[in-house]
Amino acid sequence: MKAIVVALLACVLVPGLALAQEGQASAGNLNTITGVNVRGGTVEIVGTKKPNFTTFTMTDPPRLVIDISEAVFSGVKEDISVGNGTITAIRTASYGSDDSDIARVLIGFEREVYPDIQATGNSLVVSVASAGGAAVAAKPTTAPAGTAPAGTAPATTPGASADQAAVAAQTDRQQQEKAAEQAATAAQTDRQQQETAVAQATAAAQADRQQQEKAAAQAAAAAQADAETPQQARARADADRKAQEESARVAAQQARAEKEAAAAAEKQRQQEEARAAAEEKKRQQADEKARREAEAQAAAEARKRQQEDARAAAEEKKRLAAEERERQREEAQAAAEERQRERAEARQARIAQAETPRRATVEQGDSAGDSSRRKTMTLVGFKQESTASRVFVRTNEPVRYTVTEGNKEVVLELENTRIIESNNTLPLNTSFFDTAVVSVDPKVGPSRTVRVAIKLKEQVPFQTHQDGNELSIEFQRPARR
Repeated sequence: MKAIVVALLACVLVPGLALAQEGQASAGNLNTITGVNVRGGTVEIVGTKKPNFTTFTMTDPPRLVIDISEAVFSGVKEDISVGNGTITAIRTASYGSDDSDIARVLIGFEREVYPDIQATGNSLVVSVASAGGAAVAAKPTTAPAGTAPAGTAPATTPGASADQAAVAAQTDRQQQEKAAEQAATAAQTDRQQQETAVAQATAAAQADRQQQEKAAAQAAAAAQADAETPQQARARADADRKAQEESARVAAQQARAEKEAAAAAEKQRQQEEARAAAEEKKRQQADEKARREAEAQAAAEARKRQQEDARAAAEEKKRLAAEERERQREEAQAAAEERQRERAEARQARIAQAETPRRATVEQGDSAGDSSRRKTMTLVGFKQESTASRVFVRTNEPVRYTVTEGNKEVVLELENTRIIESNNTLPLNTSFFDTAVVSVDPKVGPSRTVRVAIKLKEQVPFQTHQDGNELSIEFQRPARR
């Protein structure tokens, strides 16, 4: 009887003891996360072992996901509110089973940052900007193997041109797509490895339990084989059946639990993929909107430049027209002044002719010594002498001339003569000399002549003399009063 009781206890207790020992062994191999602490812009994740972890980032809103392999939480809240200007909140979650347990820490940020992740002993330290400060601009430090990219390239600075903004947006979009693809691939590989590890651990535990149950049954059967009565055999058979039913029930419960855990993990994966797809779609829409805005801005700038060019062309045309009108007005005014001057000179000549009925004309020069070539007046000048003042004209060869005396004026006309140098047409002001001559004004006259008008202060006697190429008129000094 004592042997039968021992065998029954072995059948019932040995599988439970094996399961308990297995659970203790599994728990002893896991990294227990006991604290997630926030200090300003630093998050410290404290465990019982050196962490083996992977990370990846998510956007809109910015988040950092840290998966710690072979780890469980102990005494850590699922939701930790922060709101310090840099970190919004922290969420924790566990999935997997036995040695494949994974502890996930999700850190939310107010804006996009580049966190620095360092493993120190049994702790993970995530450093970002201090609370309320600007985001860390330094390049992220290298994470352990398997870590997904922690950020994307920053956007272009303002003031850029529209083409540069479009190229920067395209580059940023490609980098984000590549980072998202790498993160998705790493997450998929990690999930497959975890599911494989869970399946292998479950199969090994199941096989181990079956072997232990078989060994216990064989030991109990051997202990009872000698003195077993029919009643005892039936009782043993009933006990064996009940033990097997209990073992099957426990196995079924465990299988259901594992199936539910796998379903929950799959659901969470699908939700994360759906969120990532929604975020990617939203990012693409934002990129498309930015591209359209950049194109609209470039078109607006082009229209503005065209309008400015049109205004500048219109103003230039208006300015040229105004200058042309001003030039025409000045030419018309100059022509009117010239006509007025000519009329005044003609009127003055008529007045002088009316006032002085007697006119003296002196012709000088032998026609035999005068060539038919046109002469050139090379100089006109004035010289003050002791008893007279002299007006002289030089030509390139002797010329025929006419001297006409009028009212306080003597006019010298050089026949078949021209003036080449414009300086020789400038009038001479001699009014400040003690002489009867007021001014000498040489001009090109009609009929290929040069007309030199000599204005006088008063009518005085004069003499004309030609010596070679120089023709001079000497005026007596007026009487002193």
